Amino acid sequence: MSDVTRARHGRPVHHWRRDLVELAALFTAVAVADVVANLVGHGPGGPALLAISALALIATAGFHTWWSRRHGHAPPTGDTGARSAARVRQAGPSESEPQFASESESQQSSVAPDGVTEPAALWRMRTTVRDAPGSLAALCTALAGRQVDILSLQTHPLADGTVDEFLLRAPGEVAASEITRLVAAAGGSSTWIERADAHDLVDAPTRVLGLATRTALDAAELPLALRQLLGRCTIRSLPAATSGKGREQEPVPTEGALEDTVMRLRAPEGGVITVERPYLPFTPTEFARARALVELDARLGPRIPRSQDVLTLPEGNAITVRRADTGDLEAAREMHERCSARTLGMRYHGPVGDADRYLNHLLSPRFGRTLAVQTASGRIVGLGHLLWDGDETEVALLVEDDWQRRGIGSELLGRLVAMAVEAGCESVYAVTQASNTGMVAAMRGLELPLDYQIEEGTLVVTARLETAVTSVDVTEFGRAEAP
Repeated sequence: MSDVTRARHGRPVHHWRRDLVELAALFTAVAVADVVANLVGHGPGGPALLAISALALIATAGFHTWWSRRHGHAPPTGDTGARSAARVRQAGPSESEPQFASESESQQSSVAPDGVTEPAALWRMRTTVRDAPGSLAALCTALAGRQVDILSLQTHPLADGTVDEFLLRAPGEVAASEITRLVAAAGGSSTWIERADAHDLVDAPTRVLGLATRTALDAAELPLALRQLLGRCTIRSLPAATSGKGREQEPVPTEGALEDTVMRLRAPEGGVITVERPYLPFTPTEFARARALVELDARLGPRIPRSQDVLTLPEGNAITVRRADTGDLEAAREMHERCSARTLGMRYHGPVGDADRYLNHLLSPRFGRTLAVQTASGRIVGLGHLLWDGDETEVALLVEDDWQRRGIGSELLGRLVAMAVEAGCESVYAVTQASNTGMVAAMRGLELPLDYQIEEGTLVVTARLETAVTSVDVTEFGRAEAP
């Protein structure tokens, strides 16, 4: 151990040698004072010597104080095992001291040239590069030169090149157009870029497994899983005999068909699932992933979650809200028979006699989700549909005449909107007649931004879901008696 010992409570502990030196200095000072006193008492110049002695003592005390402050608290010059002075930061910032930020702060923000901190941006980018050594390295070097961080990378091999899919974190002042120019200069072509969010930080295998799990639990999740897997695309389920334009279409092979920006897959019930993405061609890797999800759905067969809620109406009657599917087809037809022509006409916007032929489509999990309201005796008195319409989402309600004006429609609509929010839908729309005040009131009761379009007596109300919440408030009916 060196002569400078440990620090205790922030103050140095002096060694015994320093105390001995100070004690010797004290004895010397006493001896000098005795000599001076004898000279003053027996000599003729006593007063002058006394003044000189006083000045000398004051100078000695001042020198001692300065020496103690300079050397008594000085940092150690040897290796004492303590933290080095280079690692000790001041309590406040200084001009010469570099400022440090945590790793998360440095990733989430950047400093613009004018000193204003701008948040970092997440981007999803795809580009095609030559299948040659060094092509990807040149692209990464170009991005690094602009402080663009590559968080993840997936490669999709093609016959004449490779499609690379990046998740990027770029400084806030770097625009998408600038990233595109950097990529083009480094040899990238057919570049596509869009904003990403925190959900894209999940790696591809984890995301695919999560989508497979959702599909396994609910057949209605397949279109949503395909959309999340492939990005922004339009998904339609068509009958096997005809295409969407009513003409005969070519039979789809068992393994499906990939045609640039369109893929066609065999649906489990014999129809065709078409996925279209006009802005970016599908790769064989994406086609294989989509086909695997459809095959999983086909092997599991029809299925829906069997959970249900038992609610109490204001007058005391208990009703059950649950998921419905084609197994409820007969009960739904019986409800049609009990509904008035006016109620069916407002719901289906066409001849009342054609109402039954829509049910098989509406109750199929392939085209959306359906909620049924049934009484204690098991009779269905209300249906609510959330329908996947390409890249849009429609909501529709039907409540039996004797059960209207009791809040059942608002309850169904609130639950359907919660499902749409959970599925990541940006908006939902309802098609009704301008005279259907009940449906309009239910849409207004959502307390969401609404858009109205009226054409020849048909009213389309669109609710934007940016501010919607995923929880469902059932206090309008009262306490839920059973989950």
